Amino acid sequence: MMLFTQAVGLPVITAEEAELLGRVDGLTVDAHTRTIACLRLSKARRHAAPIAWEAVEAMGRDAVIVRSRATSDPGTRNFPTHHEVIGHRLLTEHGVARGTVKDVAFDDATGHIRMLYTALGDICGERLLGVGSYAVVVRAEPTGPTGTKAEGAGPPNDGQ
Repeated sequence: MMLFTQAVGLPVITAEEAELLGRVDGLTVDAHTRTIACLRLSKARRHAAPIAWEAVEAMGRDAVIVRSRATSDPGTRNFPTHHEVIGHRLLTEHGVARGTVKDVAFDDATGHIRMLYTALGDICGERLLGVGSYAVVVRAEPTGPTGTKAEGAGPPNDGQ
């Protein structure tokens, strides 16, 4: 697992040519699949930005490795519009404010969004519905008929 704030600034290097393509400037989220769609690079040569997540071979604390210059070329692929996630307001689909996104955890092997971190609490990545210029939108927590959390929602009760 890795955080967006840990990924930004990492060098992106090709495995085959050992060529530095640039540094991670941002991660574009595809809210429909709840995954990272592509890496946006800074200080990149024109042919290398953005890079599809599928071209990422490995991502670690020191660098991102992509297969080759050829596989990192986006070609005619359409990526979702890039909107910053960190620092944006977080709303439920009902418009209820849930704070500001402080960081996002993702699976560094698959690119799946695992958790959105806010000062008001953590939101499971499975609840992500959309990312736009105004806000990040998540599904509200299910509630029971009395307005409390529905049975089975939230962490398991271990009897303590």
